[in-house]
Amino acid sequence: MATKLRVGYVPAFAHQHFGLDSIAELIAEPLGTGALTSRLKAKDQESLDVAIGLTEGLVSDLGKTKAAGNEAGYGLVGTYVQSPLCWAIVTGAQRAGIDSVDDLKGRRVGVSRIGSGSYVMSSVLADQRGWLDTGSGLAALEPVVAGNFAALRESVQDSGKNPSDFFMWEHFTTRKYWENGELKRIGEIYTPWPSWVVAARDSAQPQMKEVMGRINEGVRMFKERPEEAVKHITSTMHYSELDAREWLEGVKFPDDVRGVEHGMVDSTVGILRKAGLFSGEPGGAEHMVTYQRQ
Repeated sequence: MATKLRVGYVPAFAHQHFGLDSIAELIAEPLGTGALTSRLKAKDQESLDVAIGLTEGLVSDLGKTKAAGNEAGYGLVGTYVQSPLCWAIVTGAQRAGIDSVDDLKGRRVGVSRIGSGSYVMSSVLADQRGWLDTGSGLAALEPVVAGNFAALRESVQDSGKNPSDFFMWEHFTTRKYWENGELKRIGEIYTPWPSWVVAARDSAQPQMKEVMGRINEGVRMFKERPEEAVKHITSTMHYSELDAREWLEGVKFPDDVRGVEHGMVDSTVGILRKAGLFSGEPGGAEHMVTYQRQ
């Protein structure tokens, strides 16, 4: 019997209804895309074979690895969510002097880890706000590595350890914390690219046709059974029913998750380069995409 692939962030419907669990072990990674990229490149028992992660985090890691003259050992093989991701920009509810995005220039931004989506989006924010005087996005915002979502929420409190002034996290996951008075929402920012892609180690390529086929079946069922999808989202992601329905109205899955458009990757590289994420030559889609979308 073949060894199961270790897969991070796979749609549950493919696991429940289409036998994905027979060929893959599902792995949770609470620290986000930065941790996923590390585990895709690892060679120990914590490694991953496949990951569904944020586009910006995976493209950034592949670009930095190439710029450093190294081989990542993995590539982009699929597009999981075509719609952009909305990041809420938040601070502690009682923080004085931070009431709008205009108050954030030069501030300390909490990130889950260097290379994560929250890290990358801080550079994108600086770029969009015209704060890149030095050509380095993070020169305008000082990154503070906090860790997981709970640690980030603590970091923006007046008495928090490892203090930061604000952080960014997915809108719906964060929403209940400004509604319950723990956080203060001061803005939002959308990714200028499709939000989620699939990456796989080079060694996993022979099995990816079957894996992607089962993910396609899971996505198809997810779209065809909205009420079951709402129940899944509320039970596993802890969204309210209202948030789950709002999220479903805005999210767009491709009809076929297989493949990644070269133009999208090259555009993302250009934005990340402008924001100062690469110190060398990151290359483009030809170095990052294993399976091109036609």
